[in-house]
Amino acid sequence: MNYVVLLHPNVVKYLDRLSENERKRCYISLKELSNDPYSPRPGCDIKKMSGKKGFYRLRAGSHRFLYVTKENEVLVEEGFKREKGY
Repeated sequence: MNYVVLLHPNVVKYLDRLSENERKRCYISLKELSNDPYSPRPGCDIKKMSGKKGFYRLRAGSHRFLYVTKENEVLVEEGFKREKGY
């Protein structure tokens, strides 16, 4: 089953502020969510969040993205650097 990945406008702004190489790496990782947003694999480090019910975390280098899945959609709610915390 393929999923549609939707980015919150704040996530798009966050990605626009990154360097070209970082942005490209993040977009590739986010695009991988369309195949399977639940299972970790090379290039797509995913963990279920324990404190936020229904949320998952995607790691792309030093960047983190929080998302939730609904039916066949992946809604990316937040993007931040590792230092910012959860």
